[in-house]
Amino acid sequence: MASYDLVVIGTGPGGYVCAIRAAQLGLKVAVVEKRDTFGGTCLNIGCMPSKALLYASEMFEEAGHSFAKMGVVVPKPSLDLPAMMTFKQQGIDGNVKGVEFLLKKNKIDALRGSGRVLGTGKVEVTSADGKTQTVEAKSIVIASGSTYTPLKGVAVDEKRIVSSTGALSLGKVPGKLLVIGAGVIGLELGSVWRRLGAEVTVVEFLDRILPGMDGEVVKQFQRILEKQGFNFKLGSKVTAVDSSGAMLKATIEPAAGGKPETLEADVVLVAIGRIPYTKGLGLEDAGIKLDERGRIAIDAHFLTSVKGVYAIGDVVAGPMLAHKAEDEGVAVAEIIAGKAGHVNYDVIPGVVYTTPEVSSVGKTEEELKQAGVAYTAGKFPFTANGRSKVNQTTDGFVKILADAKTDRVLGVHIVGREAGEIIHEAAVLMEFGGSAEDLARTCHAHPTRSEAVKEAALAVGKRAIHM
Repeated sequence: MASYDLVVIGTGPGGYVCAIRAAQLGLKVAVVEKRDTFGGTCLNIGCMPSKALLYASEMFEEAGHSFAKMGVVVPKPSLDLPAMMTFKQQGIDGNVKGVEFLLKKNKIDALRGSGRVLGTGKVEVTSADGKTQTVEAKSIVIASGSTYTPLKGVAVDEKRIVSSTGALSLGKVPGKLLVIGAGVIGLELGSVWRRLGAEVTVVEFLDRILPGMDGEVVKQFQRILEKQGFNFKLGSKVTAVDSSGAMLKATIEPAAGGKPETLEADVVLVAIGRIPYTKGLGLEDAGIKLDERGRIAIDAHFLTSVKGVYAIGDVVAGPMLAHKAEDEGVAVAEIIAGKAGHVNYDVIPGVVYTTPEVSSVGKTEEELKQAGVAYTAGKFPFTANGRSKVNQTTDGFVKILADAKTDRVLGVHIVGREAGEIIHEAAVLMEFGGSAEDLARTCHAHPTRSEAVKEAALAVGKRAIHM
């Protein structure tokens, strides 16, 4: 029986990063992966392929609508969807091969198959052909990720009624796309197919889009999406989808109850969230406890209810984000190696990769009000930013929330081009407990969109220069 210091189940961003960090610290490590390729949902059917299609579809739309006003005259672009899908696959291949290289470089053994925890110190691996092997491990980390949340009464076939997986590989542009759920996944994939020609309607149970993000940011972002052609039905729920005819027929009712209506669609995307993937892990038999939401329960050091078994990423509490899982992977590897691993959950950025992007880190205004924290807000619009003006990309703004007494930055929220890149100066500042004054007095290159962050910091003290 093979024996390891650490066996990691799953090679998504949390799992493979955990394995590499543990190997760097001198541990003998193996990973268990049931896919043919490494990288988990993120690299294979999630973050990476969606960003490839977001980028490609944005270029398609830019060529068709924005080039001419800049004096770049080209024929009207035509869509070669198979070639776009090849572009997407090339990106996936490059990333998963990169992970495979890193695992080999760090001398990490790859055990192909589905992992099952047999209790403290043992993992059973079942390969695709049904053969099993058991390996010993001083420590085990469960990093099995998540899967889409099913919707009662709506059966996903990944052809016409799809999850995010199917929405990344449609054979043709749907005439009408109905998106169930106005979260990050629904809006990103809705953006891809709208740019390519689909008529997109988004149905959301709540009375707002992007649950959990800053309310003011969300309101402006929704207006931007509506200008782009999105149709929203908020405070509504899809109770059934009839797939018997040439067109899908979705039954939609008010969330609070009322008269139903029927919407037709060529494709329905179910994007109401994600749930931990714990199937086949043997948690109950091993005595590993779950919390009230079906996530693996852990303590402050990622340890489950079973000695020597840890869990990270989407299977535990917290935002289901690849970078959160990566940080947890590093932290638990360091803890297992006898060091002081730690994750600062107050400084985990979130990004919506639409155009414009939406990014945030720290607390929203709603959270600060609910907690009774006195704060000051500074805002600056991209309409007053020089770089954004000359590029004619002025949608959005930056908002900084600072403690009213100490001036410490508590949250930063951005709608705008490259918001997902800009947010990280705020994250670094907050990691060091910085103030709005610190940010306001930091010299920013001109002309850049990042100057809007400095101006928002100045606005906290009511002294913005360009507004």
